[in-house]
Amino acid sequence: MDLWELFVIAVGLSMDAFAVSICKGLSAPRLRLRHSLICGGYFGLFQALMPLLGWLLGVRFQTMIDSLDHWIAFILLGIIGVNMIRESRECGEEPLNSSFSFRTMLPLAVATSIDALAVGVTFAFLQVDILPAVLFIGWTTFVISAVGVKVGAVFGTRFQSRAELLGGAVLVLMGAKILVEHLLAG
Repeated sequence: MDLWELFVIAVGLSMDAFAVSICKGLSAPRLRLRHSLICGGYFGLFQALMPLLGWLLGVRFQTMIDSLDHWIAFILLGIIGVNMIRESRECGEEPLNSSFSFRTMLPLAVATSIDALAVGVTFAFLQVDILPAVLFIGWTTFVISAVGVKVGAVFGTRFQSRAELLGGAVLVLMGAKILVEHLLAG
């Protein structure tokens, strides 16, 4: 996997966190730099940890399902992407709590990074060098989430659904690319 593909995946994975960060920025009564750093820190950390955990699981079971790895990557990325696209079309969600406390941010960070766990499994099948990959994903998510808080404070929820739609489409396309490359090579 080259740097461009990793960047596209990192941006796709960070779109859930970006959407939540927009809402957090919108809900903050008075936005401060620490709000952006808190969101970026939580979301970036969990977007890095979850693929690492998924990779560890994937490496453990890789030999058992080696002949199906491309299909698993395609299906996992496809499901995650389609789910993100579906969520981007839903309206009327309740507003987020304006708190940036541990009790508020931890569940949000876990919820927005579950899809990264599945991507980590696909990284194991694709034999991705995991440490640089998770650091890159974590840093990308940190930056995008920190910016998302400011975007939310300035523009409101106007971009939230578009961000999720774009992220979902990117993941579906990456899954299709992995499958097509494997089928053409085989």
